[in-house]
Amino acid sequence: MEGWMNEYFAYLEHEKQVSLNTLDSYKRDILQYAEYIKGEQLSRFDEATSTTVLNYLLFMQKEGKASATISRNLASLRSMYRFFIRKHRISADPTENIHGFKAEKKLPEILTNQEVELLLEQPRCKDFKGYRDKAMLELLYATGMRVTELISLRLSDLNLSVGYINCEHHGQNRVIPIYTVAKDTIKAYLDRARSQLPAIQDEDILFLNLNGKQLTRQGFWKIIKHYKDSAGIKKDITPHTLRHSFAIHLLENGADLKSIQEMLGHMDIASTQIYAQIVKNRLQDVYQKAHPRAKA
Repeated sequence: MEGWMNEYFAYLEHEKQVSLNTLDSYKRDILQYAEYIKGEQLSRFDEATSTTVLNYLLFMQKEGKASATISRNLASLRSMYRFFIRKHRISADPTENIHGFKAEKKLPEILTNQEVELLLEQPRCKDFKGYRDKAMLELLYATGMRVTELISLRLSDLNLSVGYINCEHHGQNRVIPIYTVAKDTIKAYLDRARSQLPAIQDEDILFLNLNGKQLTRQGFWKIIKHYKDSAGIKKDITPHTLRHSFAIHLLENGADLKSIQEMLGHMDIASTQIYAQIVKNRLQDVYQKAHPRAKA
């Protein structure tokens, strides 16, 4: 896929001569889509069908992406596939029959502080899986990282002595602080579990499966579902739920939107403002239930 993307990006830059910001926007959209279809076991853009594209848009919706963001992504994919059609690289455009996709303006599911604590208590540090899962869940809630960022972390990204990690997403780097408990669970995983694996495929990848290979996104989804069920939490939890909860809990405790935007790695503050709306809705709900004159 890399060769195809480079050809398309070169066309945008040299033939269409789009602005640098527009080019960067196309690149982010296409790279994110490429990452998704790889996770769906597709190795080429021409293997995608209209169902693949629609499922991708629904995936973005479930992840809490704004309607405008989803519409822009669809436009980026349509432009790319039409380019491949003109170049006779593909015979059918999988975006052709997708029109008027409307993302539901549904606010993301948020865990309470008590539900987060319950979820984080589930992994038992008795074996490799327990130590690894405990460290991953703590780190996800400590940083609000995306799942793909979590499973791509390398040992060289850690600075546990100072208390932060370096996180990279689509060529953009950000430094995120981590709390003491998260640092301790990572140290325990490194000392008592990861170091005991008989064979490791990539020595610098932080989180591995039992075969010593990098953990997959699908593998982590199964981990989240397992601990959600064992905790008896009824909410529909995805790996992104801890990211949303991280943002809301920071906002509720006095953090400003700009700082949260930087920690989450949002390019646009508008993506972060959804959390302010959730907090506002919560305050209104509390007010209506608690104020004696509100019930009159």
